Amino acid sequence: MFGGVLLQGNGAGLDGLARALFDAGVPEAYAADVASAILFLVGFLGVYTIGRIVVLPLVGTLMDRRGLDKHARIPLRKITNFAIIFAAIGFAFAFAGFGNILTALATIGAAATLAIGFAMQDVIANFVAGVFIFTDKPFRIGDWIEWDGYSGIVEDISLRVTRVRTFDNELLTVPNSQLTNGVIKNPVAKDQLRLQFLFGIGYDDDIDKATEIIVEEAEQHDGIMDDPEPTVRLTELGDSSVGLKSRIWIDNPSRADFVRTRGEYVQAVKERFDEEGIDIPYPNRTIGGSLDVAQLSEVVTADD
Repeated sequence: MFGGVLLQGNGAGLDGLARALFDAGVPEAYAADVASAILFLVGFLGVYTIGRIVVLPLVGTLMDRRGLDKHARIPLRKITNFAIIFAAIGFAFAFAGFGNILTALATIGAAATLAIGFAMQDVIANFVAGVFIFTDKPFRIGDWIEWDGYSGIVEDISLRVTRVRTFDNELLTVPNSQLTNGVIKNPVAKDQLRLQFLFGIGYDDDIDKATEIIVEEAEQHDGIMDDPEPTVRLTELGDSSVGLKSRIWIDNPSRADFVRTRGEYVQAVKERFDEEGIDIPYPNRTIGGSLDVAQLSEVVTADD
């Protein structure tokens, strides 16, 4: 008790600080509140500083040891920062003697979590899907992916959405749950990519000669691998053409490599076909039928 008023202390530290503030000239009615605020600030800054100096570098070291990619490091750092701030606030409340407040906040927080959980089911589903993307790594930043009729380059991955830049320079913001609940094609996930193209030649053309040309042009292209070697197979007999399917491999694939290499290769084969007199027929249809002149005269008469 000082000045006739008992400070309902929340601990020896709070009571001692309040007495020191009162002795320093702080009005008696405000001494306890000021002391609590000072302890809260000291507790928060202490834990937050330790977290930034010790915890963040430790988490960074662990991520380095695990060999995590850029797309996994960013959200993990955000989660770590949030955890440090949350721990600092909790410690600060306790250090300042606000134990009752912590209990009340915990009760309110539990009720709020339940209500928010029902209202944010989609957000939670996307969050969980984001965690699976970080752990399973079906794609990474910079990969070319295709899903549900869409395709593009992954620019950013967060815990809720993934941002994909299409080849028309459109930015798609995709909920993570859409990318984990369906089938995703990642053509550049491996170091090599196989390309296929169906060449159609005429029924009167030499199949062996056409096959030889297709293989030769693949072997002469710098962007096409020699191992695995290019192959050609007769795969179909169409209405107007014989189908020869070429299978080639490219190294370190990207969308640009895929489009450029395939275009140059197909053009080279087409030009060789033209030089060697090998035809690439186009589909045609023959329409047949007859018209009875007697029936036609009856129709004319009926119209008159």
